[in-house]
Amino acid sequence: MKVEKFVTGIISTNCYLVINEDTKQAVIIDPAACPKYLLNHIKSEGLEIQAILLTHGHFDHIMGIDGFLAEFDVPVYVHEGDRETMVDISLNQSGTYTSGYTFAGARYLKDGQKLNFAGLEFQVLHTPGHTPGGVCYYIESEKVLFSGDTLFQNSVGRTDFVNSSMSDLIRGIREKLFVLPDDVLVYPGHMGETTIGHEKVHNVYVGT
Repeated sequence: MKVEKFVTGIISTNCYLVINEDTKQAVIIDPAACPKYLLNHIKSEGLEIQAILLTHGHFDHIMGIDGFLAEFDVPVYVHEGDRETMVDISLNQSGTYTSGYTFAGARYLKDGQKLNFAGLEFQVLHTPGHTPGGVCYYIESEKVLFSGDTLFQNSVGRTDFVNSSMSDLIRGIREKLFVLPDDVLVYPGHMGETTIGHEKVHNVYVGT
């Protein structure tokens, strides 16, 4: 498995390509935008995109959906808790930062659900708090976690939105993420990578 990070969108969001190097199958996680260079990269590498996975419904993680769907006819997944967020420009913040964006065509996930794409199993870990439907995607076989805006390097996601909850966020991190092996590599929605072990020791927002 190979993970490629592309920083896109107006708030420097990490968009990830998760690639099976043997089959060239791949998934896209959190398409903040759909820049031509990224499309060209996908095509030049001969990648077969199989799905778009969203960690949550905020605008800076979803505004590239339509661009990718124009090129790749694939399903889009988000947790059911963010149904409203996906279609409300106030809740997804797109009305504040842009002229507004919504997407109503996603398939809805539940906690613990497992998705199989590109020869990999993505386990859905529901970690609400930043948004009601925030999730992380865990690939146990690779010891890799895509944490969206739940867990950052030495930090956590914002909880000052109308549908946010700091207590829910911290509970989810402690109960769903900090029980994973310490050497799990964490790919967050913004900034650099970290590990579960590092965050258990150094993340002052969570503690242990």
